[in-house]
Amino acid sequence: MNQRQLFLQHVAQTSDTPLLGVDINIVSAKGCTLTDVNGKQYLDLISGISVSNVGHCHPKVVEAINIQSQKFMHLMVYGEFNQRPQVTYAKTLTDLLPLTLNSVYFTTSGSEAVEGALKLAKRVTNRSEIISFKNGYHGSTHGALSVMGDEYFKQSYRPLLPNIKHLKFNSVIDLEEISSKTAAVIIEPIQGEAGVREASQQFITALRKKCNEHCVLLIFDEIQTGFGRTGTLFAFEQYNIIPDVLIFAKGMGGGLPIGAFIASQKLMSCFTNNPVLGHINTFGGNAVCVAAAQATLQIITNEKLYLRAKQIEIVINNELKHPLIKEIRIKGALGAIDFGDEGLNFKIIKACLQNGIITDWFLFCSTAMRISPPLIISDEQLKEGIKKILNVLNNLN
Repeated sequence: MNQRQLFLQHVAQTSDTPLLGVDINIVSAKGCTLTDVNGKQYLDLISGISVSNVGHCHPKVVEAINIQSQKFMHLMVYGEFNQRPQVTYAKTLTDLLPLTLNSVYFTTSGSEAVEGALKLAKRVTNRSEIISFKNGYHGSTHGALSVMGDEYFKQSYRPLLPNIKHLKFNSVIDLEEISSKTAAVIIEPIQGEAGVREASQQFITALRKKCNEHCVLLIFDEIQTGFGRTGTLFAFEQYNIIPDVLIFAKGMGGGLPIGAFIASQKLMSCFTNNPVLGHINTFGGNAVCVAAAQATLQIITNEKLYLRAKQIEIVINNELKHPLIKEIRIKGALGAIDFGDEGLNFKIIKACLQNGIITDWFLFCSTAMRISPPLIISDEQLKEGIKKILNVLNNLN
């Protein structure tokens, strides 16, 4: 069997045609460039779905991984051993956040962080109702799936969590559904899988006010928007409000699996009793992953890559113009190129893959192509990628 046949036979697939049937076998990745087994190079315009914010195999991240891996990797479950890498990173991260977001619970993924945040809300409030928003995406585990705002992807897995309400995104009127029965509201400040839909200032302000009125926890899911992706270090900073719980993952670890949910020490202390070990995670805060996250955060802050995200937005808006494009929705380095037609979009994405451009589509917006490059991408690289996309559009059969 060749590599493709072995891949299809032994690696669990999530679609009938992975990457639209384009066989991409990557053997190395550096910066914004992926290289396949045949030496063909690809420009990565999705960063492994907003993961590789500092690019692939950043030297400082690799160095941090190598140094820590020679000291220790896994010791014991979270919160038992006093591990210097965890403590150092938690202090570095929370120093960049409001004072009420000072306690970090480490996980290994975004979905796990969502699960922990939902449990925390129920434990703190002694309520069971969770509110989320239509077309919101928060992960694939059962709790995260329950608050997903799209029925197609969860209809086969019911029953899910009870007492879940889905409101219309950006509808101030719908916020009247929040009540004293509600434990938490979970929201993406910019809905990623809906095709980059940004919450309005009016909506977020009203949401924060309504949560305050009923002592409801406001959970901001910044799994995709965090760590410089949208033009500030964290997207919530653009709304002049402070969430009660903040969720991170994806771009957090520079390519290694790590996530977290962050709240006040007072809220997080609820996990220590009734019951003890109220939430545990075997690999959360793995020392090597935390070391990679520490290096990643330092790169983003020292080099102000969140400002680079704004420049990426400007270049895309200025350079990517074509009659086939119906709309561009972009915030920083998180963009959706909407062609208004699913079949056309898939055809364009497949042609881009064949022409050395890594991109894909959105779960709840199959008419749009994702553009989410590493924040280190140069103007020259980005313009060359756009040139290839335009060439694809000009030569569609």
